[in-house]
Formats: sequence, structure tokens, C-alpha cells
Amino acid sequence: MAEYNPKSLKAEEFINDGEIMETLRYAEENKNNTELIDEILKKARPYKTENGCRCRGLTHREASVLLACDIPEKVEEIYKIAEEIKLAFYGNRIVMFAPLYLSNYCVNGCVYCPYHLKNKHIARKKLTQEEVKKEVIALQDMGHKRLAIEAGEDPQNNPIEYILDCIKTIYSVNHKNGAIRRVNVNIAATTVENYRKLKDAGIGTYILFQETYHKESYLKLHPTGPKHNYDYHTEAMDRAMEGGIDDVGLGVLFGLELYKYEFAGLIMHAEHLEAVHGVGPHTISVPRIKRADDIDPSAFDNSISDEIFAKITACIRLAVPYTGMIISTRESEEVRGKLLNLGVSQISGASRTSVGGYAEEERPHDTEQFDVSDQRTLDEVVYWLMTKGHIPSFCTACYREGRTGDRFMSLCKNGQILNCCHPNALMTLTEFLVDYASEKTKKLGFEVIEKELEKIPNPKVKEIARENIENIKNSNRRDFRF
Repeated sequence: MAEYNPKSLKAEEFINDGEIMETLRYAEENKNNTELIDEILKKARPYKTENGCRCRGLTHREASVLLACDIPEKVEEIYKIAEEIKLAFYGNRIVMFAPLYLSNYCVNGCVYCPYHLKNKHIARKKLTQEEVKKEVIALQDMGHKRLAIEAGEDPQNNPIEYILDCIKTIYSVNHKNGAIRRVNVNIAATTVENYRKLKDAGIGTYILFQETYHKESYLKLHPTGPKHNYDYHTEAMDRAMEGGIDDVGLGVLFGLELYKYEFAGLIMHAEHLEAVHGVGPHTISVPRIKRADDIDPSAFDNSISDEIFAKITACIRLAVPYTGMIISTRESEEVRGKLLNLGVSQISGASRTSVGGYAEEERPHDTEQFDVSDQRTLDEVVYWLMTKGHIPSFCTACYREGRTGDRFMSLCKNGQILNCCHPNALMTLTEFLVDYASEKTKKLGFEVIEKELEKIPNPKVKEIARENIENIKNSNRRDFRF
């Protein structure tokens, strides 16, 4: 059996089954050990420094003890600390994005995804570059500035050249006041050379979900196709970083395997990236398996309740305090609302998971990857966020100013990122209000912005932000960003 080594580049060593099983045993033995739990909670809590505050984070074992803990008052303390961390480093901002499905052609046999090769009745579609433009215009007309492109794995239909052409097309479309300022990429594991090409194309974050870290389950869930190779898939982030992509996004599909195993593996993967590359994941996503075409989630016997889902989210926030967390429209308004207070910093809005779905007036279902639970418009989501005390942000300045990888993390860790992100969020929200919002959303939004401007501690930053907000209101555009 391989030994646990977080600095190894071999998947079986940094995602080590023996270490995970020992971690789960340790967590179960100590789940009611209040003395140990209090020590872990004390370590997780933000502490003040000269520049603001910092966090120590938690190891996978420490975080697993908290996840196993079922003492009600301790669970409530976990939730409270998660919210403290979220506000300390990400403030009340929520970054907005939308997925864009380019193609559902796929050669893999993943048993939980309707794009699997054996599904002969699902409509197969691949966007032309002209269709990509139409999708982008539809997204721009909503107000989106940040996309995450998605495509099945098919070397013939979706080669890297096709993905690069789509990225180029997306960045080229300027419609009215709309422009997609950052494209994140969620495609199959690939080579270092191809990751370099994606980096050169100007992508933001490279996202790849592990699906499950349990190797035996992984092989059964991916019986055929290139994705069957567990090691190649699990080691993809190392190749991406070798290719120059320093912002990567992790995630598992909760419901495929026992959640405590997945949680430990996810935190171990984050530890591995930090140990080897000096920077952990930029984001962690927390999707749950959902119904889609020929996929029935009840066929998988590891589903998790909303309560467990909330606890997982909070424990991730304590373990990796500086990592962004993403929740999609897979989840309902109620679930998303709760998780926003437990660490989530990015959400999708008005998502369509069909290939070519945005250009259609009615929501198409024939090529959906999964059912969308939250089907509200972007305007409705923006309004809802503001009523809940959050600031919807369409900012992409960090990517465009080169604040990625360890540069972003160093600013986040010393608290300085707030001086950039908060005013940028207010300016990009102003753009949305002026260009796309309903009158109700616009009215509330300007009231919120005025209040939030007063919270900016640096007088010079506040003055510049206010000036730019007034310029945007008066259609005197300036692409100024902190």
C-alpha cells in the first residue's frame, strides 16, 4: 500500500486511502471529545493582526473531526465561525457567473451524467462559432461578465483547438455595453501543453471536479473512456499548474460516495496543492447529484441531507479560509440562501445547462446536463442577494490585473484584498444597475451602494470609487479598477 505523502505528485500518495480511512476512524473516535473540538475551533477562528486578521486553517484530520461532531452547540459554533471567516476575507460580496455549455458530445461512460456515450436518445449538439456569439450576446443582455465554459470530452468533436476558438470568440463579442471579461474553463483533464494553450488564451480559473476521491468507486462510476484513468484525472491540477495556470478549482459530486470520505479527500487535495505549488485551490465547488435525462439520483445511495450539506460547506470554509466557494443553480433558493452565510462566495445566476440554451426564449431540456432548481432571472437573483445583505459583484479585476495564484492569496491573507474587491464590486454592480436592472432592483441597488460606499475605510479609495460610480451613472464610462 502506498504511503501518505502530500508532496508527492502521484495521486495514490497525496490522496491516500489508508490516510483517509485512518482520518475517518480518528474523527469518529473524537466526535464528542469537547476538549479537542474546542482546540480545533479556537485554531479555526480568525485572529487580529496589524493589517486586519488572519486564519490558520485546519488539517484534513481536524476538519474531519468537526464534520463528524454532532453536538448541537458545537455545530452552531462551526456555523458562526464559518460566517466570521467569510465576512473577514470575502466581505458581503457574492461574485456572479454563468455556465456556458459548448458541446455535449462525450466519449466517456460516466454513469451519473446524461452525456455518457451509451445515451443514444439525448440530442447531441455542438455550437458553431456563430452560435457561440448568439449565446454570449444573450448572456451579455442579462448582465453577465464572467462565464464558465463546459464541454464533454470528445477528442474528435471537442478538441483543444475548438475550445480555444470558442474562448477567442467569447472575448471578441462586444454588444451594447456588454463584454465577457473573464472565461473560466471546465473541461476534461488534459496535457501540460494544452494547459499552456489555455493560459495563453487568457482564461481565468481552470475547474475540474474529481467527482469522487474513492478510487474503487471512481473506476466503477467511470467504466469506459479516458476519464476511467483515475490517476491521470486526479493529477490534472498539477499539470495545469505546471502549464502556468495558477488559479485552479476543485470539487466533488456529493452523493456518489460517502460524504466524509469525499470531504477528507477534498481537503487533502487542497493541502497537496499548497505543499507542492505554494498555493491551494482558488475555488472549491460543492455540487450535489441531481436528476437529468436518464439519470435518477435515487439510484445512488450516498445522497446527503440539506443539514449535512450545510455542515460540509461550513467545515470547508474553516479548513481553507482563503479559498473561494461556489454553489450553482443545482440548489434551490432556500439552500443557496443558507449556504451564502456559511462560506459561499460565488454563485451562478439564470443558468441554463443545455447546449445553446440561452439564445432560446424558452428553457430547452433536450440537452440539459442536470435539472436547474433555482430558475430565477439574473435580475431576480441580484435583487434577492441585496435584500439578504449581500453585494452582487460582477468584478473580474484580479484576473485582469494579474492578481492570481500566490499573488491573490498573499493579498487575501493579509486582508488587503478588501481594498480592491469592495470598491470594484460596487462599481460593477452600478454597471449592472444602469444597463440591465429592473426599476425595483435599480432603486434598491443604488440605496445599497450608497451605504456600502460609506464603509470603505480609505478616504482616497472611497473618493475614487464614488467618482467612478457617478461616471457610470452618467454613461461616462471608465474601465477603472482597483
